[in-house]
Amino acid sequence: MSDSLRIALAQINLHVGAVQENLARLRQARARGKALGADLVVTPEFSIGGYPPEDLVRKPAFVAACEAAIADLAADTADGGPGLIVGGPWRDGDKLFNCAYLLDGGRIAARRAKHELPNYGVFDEKRVFDPGPAPGPVPFRGFRLGLMVCEDWWYSPVADTLAETGAEMLLSINGSPYEAGKQQARLQLAVRRVVETGLPFVFCAQVCGQDELVFEGASFVLNADRSLAVQMPFFVEAVTLTEWHRAGERLVCAPQPLTPEPDRLDGIYRAMMLGLADYVRKNRFPGVILGLSGGIDSALSAAVAVDALGADKVRTFMMPSPYTSQDSLDDAAGCARLLGIACDTLPITPAMEAFSAVLAPVFAGRQADITEENVQSRARGLILMAISNKIGSMLLTTGNKSEMSVGYATLYGDMCGGYSVLKDVYKTTVFELSRWRNANCPAGALGPAGPVMPERVITKPPTAELKPNQTDQDTLPPYAVLDAILEGLVEGEQSVDALVAAGYDRATVLRVWRMLDRAEYKRRQAPPGVKITPRAFGRDRRYPITNGFTGLVS
Repeated sequence: MSDSLRIALAQINLHVGAVQENLARLRQARARGKALGADLVVTPEFSIGGYPPEDLVRKPAFVAACEAAIADLAADTADGGPGLIVGGPWRDGDKLFNCAYLLDGGRIAARRAKHELPNYGVFDEKRVFDPGPAPGPVPFRGFRLGLMVCEDWWYSPVADTLAETGAEMLLSINGSPYEAGKQQARLQLAVRRVVETGLPFVFCAQVCGQDELVFEGASFVLNADRSLAVQMPFFVEAVTLTEWHRAGERLVCAPQPLTPEPDRLDGIYRAMMLGLADYVRKNRFPGVILGLSGGIDSALSAAVAVDALGADKVRTFMMPSPYTSQDSLDDAAGCARLLGIACDTLPITPAMEAFSAVLAPVFAGRQADITEENVQSRARGLILMAISNKIGSMLLTTGNKSEMSVGYATLYGDMCGGYSVLKDVYKTTVFELSRWRNANCPAGALGPAGPVMPERVITKPPTAELKPNQTDQDTLPPYAVLDAILEGLVEGEQSVDALVAAGYDRATVLRVWRMLDRAEYKRRQAPPGVKITPRAFGRDRRYPITNGFTGLVS
């Protein structure tokens, strides 16, 4: 019986659907593990096809490509180097499984199918995969590995079965997306599995952006005494060697210096950077453009874009109307100067006059109202989309979660764009992030080390500037109140009565409820954006557009 084992954990950036690209990255990870002296290299969930594959696995050609690539990787292991654990599909008759493969000695030495299929929040694996049987341990070079696939370790039965059938460690490959504060929840749950089974626990995860999801890596190892032996980096790729030895009947991982977890605002900001960077890179855009209004949302969006992509890949446009203040013009120019990016000025007054002339016969005899305000926003959207079409860069939309919640946004206007970094960030958090970024430079940022926006952008009252002397609070409750109510309604699914009992004014809560409800049709047409909270709009939260429930019944 062997007394020592070296396992390299490879948290790598995978590309959904790009099987040959992923194959190359897995080979690179194995080569890195071999150079470190590893006996085994572990890679994330569904690593050959990228996670989450969604309905791609319904395409037989995609599944066949994954299977062929896994066979190629298995053949690689005939070189006497480290074994390899990869994730991918497994067809067995008319069933399709999300599987962990152990490749060693030139062959597929073992496979274990995911038993617990998540079907909540952003996950709907039950519609594309079949559940596998409760797995037993996998033998590997004198050790018995309790191999699990992501959701399998979130509940007790799989871990209990592995412990009862002789596993010496729990080893989970994962595609667990980022949420603010989620790493602590993972660690607490892992401790529970360790306590229940008496076994050490290994968590290996991917690090990438995939549409609205971000995966921050943060792979870790817990010893059987519940001590954290290994904590890998957050938001960056890494291959880390873990060294194991037997101490009596237990496997023990040698402790390493731990990577500290980013604080809340640092983590959110880096998640936005990674989500945007991978969306632009993997969809092959040369860069991004956005409207820079002099307000805080566009300023923060521009800062994230520069930090994620570099100043040379970001171009901005100030599109003043007759209602645009000199402060806004100066603040937009100040943001561009601090970020080192171009900001072209394109006045929209001629477009407003042209639309007024076209619409005059239909609007005759009617008072000006929000329609004319929306025309301004849509004129800007039209201009930005035209520029995007012409130069090929993606238009970044700048709306935040508070606005998207209550419909304080214009369809085909400021909602135009291919991606939104603030979509799941409430306005109060936008203020926090802006102050934080002016005082801090996140790891990996390509932007300036110092401030990214003038202080006045943060301190002045938010306004859309679509009519004279307008502020957001003319239409909305104060953002501190609005966001607290929205968090109760969206993340907490609380009733009107529950929020009133918590101290909020009933009329205000009902007003916010109704705005949230009525804006569903807008959110269905919004671009994807980085998931930050436990309940992001989109795949996380799905409500009917036609909906007669009033919220008046608890």
